[in-house]
Amino acid sequence: MKKAMLLLLFVLAVVGLMMAQNWTSPTDVLGAHQNQGRGCAGCHAPHSGSFGSGHGGSSDTGDYALWGQDASPLYGKTVAFGDGGRYVEVLPSGIAAGGSEVSGILLCLSCHDGNLTQSNMMQNWSYEQQIGLLTNTTYGSQKIPTLLGNDGTSAGNYTNDHPVGVNATISASTANGLVWANNTFTVTAGSPYATFQSNYGLPVLRIGRSFSNINSAGQPYVTCRTCHNQHVMTVFAASSSSPIVGNTTGYYATYFFIAAPYNPNLQGKLTAGQAASTTQFCRQCHFGEANEANNTNNIPTVFQ
Repeated sequence: MKKAMLLLLFVLAVVGLMMAQNWTSPTDVLGAHQNQGRGCAGCHAPHSGSFGSGHGGSSDTGDYALWGQDASPLYGKTVAFGDGGRYVEVLPSGIAAGGSEVSGILLCLSCHDGNLTQSNMMQNWSYEQQIGLLTNTTYGSQKIPTLLGNDGTSAGNYTNDHPVGVNATISASTANGLVWANNTFTVTAGSPYATFQSNYGLPVLRIGRSFSNINSAGQPYVTCRTCHNQHVMTVFAASSSSPIVGNTTGYYATYFFIAAPYNPNLQGKLTAGQAASTTQFCRQCHFGEANEANNTNNIPTVFQ
């Protein structure tokens, strides 16, 4: 009888983890990108682009509609990311060229680059930490940096930043079940990757939909926007195109504008038989380190 009760409680606990979440944000979901009250116009100047917001540089054409920051210092610059600068990205020579390297890297760095661009309103300090949303962090009172190339180490250092750009490709493995073909990721039914998808989800890889970041060799690559949604800082909404543990509805906690469930406040609160959403998020691309890639298929994800 006791064994049956324990089994029932375990099943109910797992089911509870799999049910659609109903997280609500304690702050405005735009968070840090409210620009201290300036709002959307802090990035999207409604008139005259970066010149209309007072940030236009001498070489900035201002021809990218509704972008209010000065990207001109970055044009054509070479940035070496990660692992001793192994992942080299040559930024576009102008903002009007468009494409994923502009919208997903150049525009992000026009604010978040602490080496070449103006720091604008940024304080190089995580907004969530400033207002007390992070309740359990190993940083303590130390500020969590938000600028690349200016993180308290040496100026211009990008080698400790996650690679982005055309050389930062995402690997697919038909052996594990993640297939890349026709500019689209798909997952093979019954594969280890399919089990991971059911245990967490795949919000970043746009399964079954066209993936826009593709280099000249036809390979998918990472941009800042692969991992981040710049418009919603604290909530991730599941949908039919981005189901979480099979749920096509529900709201999940996230931080740092991560475009997926990502909750660092669960640090120290999980058991050995559970996986943190922060860990699962990274395993979408780094699948070799996932439970399911290592013949461990029954570890549920804890979201909040």
